[in-house]
Amino acid sequence: MARRPGSSFRGPARPEPLGPKAVTSARKPAQAKPAPPASPDPDLVTLGEFGRPHGLHGEVRLKSYTGEPTAIAGYGPLRLPDGRTVELEDARPAPGGSSDLLIVRVKGIGDRTSVEALNRLTLAVARDRLGAAADEDEFFLTDLIGLAALDADENLVGTVIAVPNYGGGDLLEIKPEAGGPSALLPFTKAFVPNLDIAAKRITVVPPDDFFAPPGPKPADDPG
Repeated sequence: MARRPGSSFRGPARPEPLGPKAVTSARKPAQAKPAPPASPDPDLVTLGEFGRPHGLHGEVRLKSYTGEPTAIAGYGPLRLPDGRTVELEDARPAPGGSSDLLIVRVKGIGDRTSVEALNRLTLAVARDRLGAAADEDEFFLTDLIGLAALDADENLVGTVIAVPNYGGGDLLEIKPEAGGPSALLPFTKAFVPNLDIAAKRITVVPPDDFFAPPGPKPADDPG
């Protein structure tokens, strides 16, 4: 899920000027926490994706999209894209990897050849098994991708294409309607004052130079 931080409000308001290190440009930092790919079935929510085998005895790498990565093993049967279901066992963090990369076993599979066939397959769960969001400012990441972003005058600004997180909170990556590189907007009430998931639209209050190309890198920037 994504959470939209911010206190209660009465309507759209211009956000305070951003600090010099705020992420609101077309240049993306490295090492984003991945957002789950949208499921082609609106009744399913993608929870993870298999990677390559780990060792010779049926273990496999798994990218988890759940808030607590190892919790993916507690959802019971998970659906593969071809309709088959699998259950995960013995989920643990992968050594030296990011927190959302796991090593798991798949119930009933105990050899490397069998888990090789799982590589790049996604795991999904029925939406109604996840329950409702805890409050009005929590959303499934997959529900935000594809929403139309409009300004306060209801002019189409662009489309949400991803919801990355670089460690400072969720961001909306918006592809401009006029074309060109996408840009990142903090997912807060100040910048995203109104959401209508059912109507597939949001209201955004971006900075004036939101889609401006990034400036030159500082001399000490290693990137």
